[in-house]
Amino acid sequence: MIKAVFFDFVGTLLSKESEEITHLKIMEEVVRKAGANVYPEELFREYEAMTSRAFLQYAGKPFRPIRDIEVEVMKELAERYSFQLPGDFWEIHLRMHQTYGRLYPEAIDVLKELREKGYHVGLITDSDNDYLRAHLEALGIAGLFDSITTSEDAGFFKPHPRIFELALKKAGVKGEEALYVGDNPLKDCRGARQLDMLSVLLDRTGEKRELWKECEFVVSDLREILKILEELSRS
Repeated sequence: MIKAVFFDFVGTLLSKESEEITHLKIMEEVVRKAGANVYPEELFREYEAMTSRAFLQYAGKPFRPIRDIEVEVMKELAERYSFQLPGDFWEIHLRMHQTYGRLYPEAIDVLKELREKGYHVGLITDSDNDYLRAHLEALGIAGLFDSITTSEDAGFFKPHPRIFELALKKAGVKGEEALYVGDNPLKDCRGARQLDMLSVLLDRTGEKRELWKECEFVVSDLREILKILEELSRS
């Protein structure tokens, strides 16, 4: 019997499209403050590629502040394009996320309905605590979670089992009593299944079809989770 439903944050609840807009706005502000001779769009493309590679290298590894990783990437770009990275880069980063971050349209309704149905609703995400706190407060959804577990709390990045173990402990449930929803088949589905949690992949466009086998369920809309839980309750 499923008692708890956990979610990833970025790309699962937080719109991937809004995250891209946010990152472009960060680059625009950096270019403006630094007086850099580079198009923000060009800086954005390189930033996206470099941060993706960096985070891939840390998957499953001991936690390192995402702030430090991001600053390293930006310092490398600043050196490449001959400008001085603003000293308040991380404050810019947080402010732009607070301003431009948007949830997927159905996210709040799904979270509320799950709580009304009596499920423990939790968040399991690779994040610095200050980044996540600023985001949740700006979105007004901090109160919709019964528990929040970050890679900073656990000391490891997904898919290391420690972050999932800690989340289950906070919720007071066993792995087989929990369902986890994420958008990354390797980090989310594979990580959750190590603890016998049911894994649900959110793949809105079907672009991750070749990795669907890593997950027990695949959905294109968060509302489908409610149907999955209803079917599981009957079995």
